[in-house]
Amino acid sequence: MNTINALPNNGLNLPPSPPTYQTWKGSLDSISFTPQAIKQTLLTLDKPCYIVRVDNKIGVTNQGYISPRENTNTPHIELLIATPPISPQQMGDRNFLACHGVKYAYTTGAMASAIASEEMVIALGKAKILASFGAGGLPPQRLEAAINRIQEALPQGPYAFNLIHSPNEPALERGAVDLYLKYGVKTIEASAFLDITPNIVYYRAAGLSLNPANQIQINNKIIAKISRREVATKFMQPAPERILKDLVSQGLITELQANLASKIPLADDITVEADSGGHTDNRPLVCLLPSMIALRDEIQGKYNYAQPIRVGVAGGIATPESTLAAFMMGAAYVVTGSINQSCVESGASAHTKKLLAQAEMADVIMAPAADMFEMGVKLQVLKRGTMFALRAQKLYEIYRNYNSIDEIPEGERLKLEKQIFRKSLGEVWEATANYLSQKNPAKLGKALNNSKLKMALIFRWYLGLSSRWSNSGEQGREVDYQIWCGPAMGGFNDWVRGSYLSEPENRYVVDVANHMMVGAAFLYRIQSLKMQGLQVADDYSHYYPVGSTLEG
Repeated sequence: MNTINALPNNGLNLPPSPPTYQTWKGSLDSISFTPQAIKQTLLTLDKPCYIVRVDNKIGVTNQGYISPRENTNTPHIELLIATPPISPQQMGDRNFLACHGVKYAYTTGAMASAIASEEMVIALGKAKILASFGAGGLPPQRLEAAINRIQEALPQGPYAFNLIHSPNEPALERGAVDLYLKYGVKTIEASAFLDITPNIVYYRAAGLSLNPANQIQINNKIIAKISRREVATKFMQPAPERILKDLVSQGLITELQANLASKIPLADDITVEADSGGHTDNRPLVCLLPSMIALRDEIQGKYNYAQPIRVGVAGGIATPESTLAAFMMGAAYVVTGSINQSCVESGASAHTKKLLAQAEMADVIMAPAADMFEMGVKLQVLKRGTMFALRAQKLYEIYRNYNSIDEIPEGERLKLEKQIFRKSLGEVWEATANYLSQKNPAKLGKALNNSKLKMALIFRWYLGLSSRWSNSGEQGREVDYQIWCGPAMGGFNDWVRGSYLSEPENRYVVDVANHMMVGAAFLYRIQSLKMQGLQVADDYSHYYPVGSTLEG
């Protein structure tokens, strides 16, 4: 065996190497030789880590200091490897921490319909971790109530609110922006955008001013979640001039604000969204992130922004390993999504959380999206324990093949009414028309003269309610639950299997965040030791959530 003799079964070895010219000095009692003590020493991240050789045995200590080797006959304790202290706060971009006033380069993304709930945002905010409220799909009154509650609990932040692109209902998008400006929401997470809209430019520009040093003051920050280079390019560049001119002409922003907006990027942060739950292009992170960072560098070279855009990642972030991998690829921050949905604070029902806690990586599937149904846009959902994806796909196929409800064959129509809607299509349309008459009369008018649109709205009744059933725990509709979920959920469940976090009632978002970041820092230390030649047993190469990080 081409290694030195180590203490039997302690799992640390080094290949033969030239003698070192440094020694370690300190108390022999501080050196750990047994596996349990070694693991605890490695986990003491706020102190340096020394790998030493004593009587041909390898040990680990956080104590003592390094000294040049002296030419004496006095026995030396040979220093083999040293690593400095490492803190979770060191992971990612320090500018992200300063900009958002947070302790970690770790955020939780917005899951629509308040799955990313007030409770979740407040719990994380009190721990100085940024979380985005799931505003998508909520009526203005519900969103306004959430703003008031979160701002009352977190008067100094940090928190963010989601702004979801709504091409079929631009009034909803504009309504959310109006509320954010009214209540002084300083950070939004923009998601599912296919192009730049006047609404998001209005939010950005309305918060611009000059500080006493005559520098641009950005009061309204944007974190844009993106998976396509062509869309990322638009968010990395200044707002389109034509939109700025229109906003000035409408009296919504000033000439000064328009001028300032032409000198800064539309977004402060770009979240590169890989294979995630909900809206996703299923892109592999290892390919997508380097491409987006290169794009950022290209655009920075062109515009020379005073503060370069930060590029973070979402999609597949579910374990300390994936968290560290993202940081090592250059991510400024990481964003978790699916895994938080199974936590105590999420707005999902108990039944949904149970299904999520049982999910494996292959238990996901793409299904038609309610908000962009007519466009054929899909999102990723859980297929374990629900038939939503199959039924939603059936509705889209029918929509694509027929021009109206009346064209659907009688047998097919009866199946829809019995198996999916559980009421007649006429009753569904009546309920839909009543809703639109109050919320969107213009769309109702279009549907009355457009049979294809009418059919789409009837089908969207099911697509829209299925996610609400999942959140509210609608009894009898469990097989129709629409549960947004990516393969990260399965990765998380694999990691915590056998630990206290295997049960959803023990999953708290702050505790999960702490374990993810501490685990990433620990794994960084292990990889640093390995790269310096230390052969480390598997037991030391993994981070497990042994106990809660929460007080009390």
